[in-house]
Amino acid sequence: MPELTQSYVHGASETPLIGHTIGEQFEQAVKRWGDREALVVRHQNVRWTFADLKEKVDQCAAGLLAMGLEPGDRIGIWSPNNSEWAVTQFATAKAGLILVNINPAYRLAELEYALNKVGCKALVTAAAFKASDYLGMLRTLAPELDQATPGDLHAEKLPSLRSVVQLGGGDESGMYSFGDLMALGGQTERDKLGVLAGKLQFDDPINIQFTSGTTGLPKGATLTHHNILNNGYFVGGAQKLGEQDRICIPVPLYHCFGMVMGNLASITRGATMVYPGEAFEPDSVLQTVQDEKCTTLYGVPTMFIAELEHPEFKSFDLSSLRTGIMAGSPCPVEVMRRVVDEMNMSEVTIAYGMTETSPVSFQTSTDDPLDKRVSTVGRIQPHVEVKVVDADGRIVAPGENGELCTRGYSVMLGYWDDEERTAEAIDEAGWMHTGDLATIDAEGYCNIVGRIKDMVIRGGENVYPREIEEFLYRNPKIEDVQVVGVPDVKYGEELCAWVKLREGESADEQEIKEFCRGQIAHYKIPRYVKFVDEFPMTVTGKVQKFMMREQTVAELGLEEQKTA
Repeated sequence: MPELTQSYVHGASETPLIGHTIGEQFEQAVKRWGDREALVVRHQNVRWTFADLKEKVDQCAAGLLAMGLEPGDRIGIWSPNNSEWAVTQFATAKAGLILVNINPAYRLAELEYALNKVGCKALVTAAAFKASDYLGMLRTLAPELDQATPGDLHAEKLPSLRSVVQLGGGDESGMYSFGDLMALGGQTERDKLGVLAGKLQFDDPINIQFTSGTTGLPKGATLTHHNILNNGYFVGGAQKLGEQDRICIPVPLYHCFGMVMGNLASITRGATMVYPGEAFEPDSVLQTVQDEKCTTLYGVPTMFIAELEHPEFKSFDLSSLRTGIMAGSPCPVEVMRRVVDEMNMSEVTIAYGMTETSPVSFQTSTDDPLDKRVSTVGRIQPHVEVKVVDADGRIVAPGENGELCTRGYSVMLGYWDDEERTAEAIDEAGWMHTGDLATIDAEGYCNIVGRIKDMVIRGGENVYPREIEEFLYRNPKIEDVQVVGVPDVKYGEELCAWVKLREGESADEQEIKEFCRGQIAHYKIPRYVKFVDEFPMTVTGKVQKFMMREQTVAELGLEEQKTA
């Protein structure tokens, strides 16, 4: 590859893009690898071949049609990792339904907003997860469930929602069980699926993922079959995945990392999906890698750190590992080196992207030099373009800082029902403006050096301070509030809220945190609360968040983390 003269790269490739829907690609996988293991879910004792998975998927898809759902309808899924998640993902794709991923950490206000923003007609939900009583929260929002016939809900606060499918197994008033759903469809619906297969197009929207917005409310990134199927395929290619590979997937399925880089990489490459548990636990991951002889392991840096620091780490046999992906937040260089040296992952890769780009734009490859694999996010993915531009939109020279912009098959259709925010993100030439500051060197390797927006990445979760500020403004004691990200050894970053109370009011740190608990996701609750009389400001009255951050770091004695 010749040295670059400007910070523009294009992933020219002789490997064509996949021109199928997810349903068509799934059928091809079944024909090719039908008797091979497709899905292993340790905590549910599930072990299915591709043929087994197809039978479950077809049952589920037929049931969804029998429930009255039509192509283009939105169906939410609110659940930790399990076999039903995978079945629902592929079933909705075959039925032409738009799967709406709802973060398992969401609470009342967030759930209500998400379901109503995109008009979910149905919801598949776990009964509970950790400290979250999902069914209890749902009944709080829709008390009408108690008197409703399953499939005929009419709730004041959730006007679009008609059907709730719960994964708890028992009888719940107003809801179907997942078993009920699997039994609803008959031959008529199976025949309809066959007809739909010939009508659905790969540019149809198939998935909505919520990404926190700088305006304080999450935005629904709308993705197509073409977006996510191809991204899964080429992410798998960078790891040289094949039918001999077994991918340990402890990352959440509601996120692109799990459902695209995990599940869709698997069905396009013939690899086995292995879920070690409902949610990440270092012990279950290490045990699963050993017992299932996984060749591939995914995780955000905090997960790999927890695995390496497990007290019994050295007792696990990880010799089957070869490759994997570390992504989701900046990857500490020393952690990468330890993963290579101590976890037998000599071909581990780093990936960079965002939900709006399906997600991956850059990825290291298994044969990149080690120094590039531990200190950069790699080179451009096939069929994707990226440029780095200055504040005037001009492409900068190699090695210079600027905003990363990306264009190609992977860019989302837009934010659901939000033309204004879509236009802000995607320009007239089709470039997605990421808000990330990056450099591209003369060889095409990319480094993410900062963020134009003040987004905080906490343990792989993107958090926009404005969203937390908007929520805290609801507290009648708070006059003003500013939230900044500060470094954290475990999570990469944590949140600190600078709070200015109204005159005559008093509050402590615990009271502010309690105000948040149960209303917003746990990872959005500020770790630190600092009470102030004023904020550092510019002459023109703009809050200087960088000064707030520096002051907080100094006062709390926090250290910056060295990252790739």
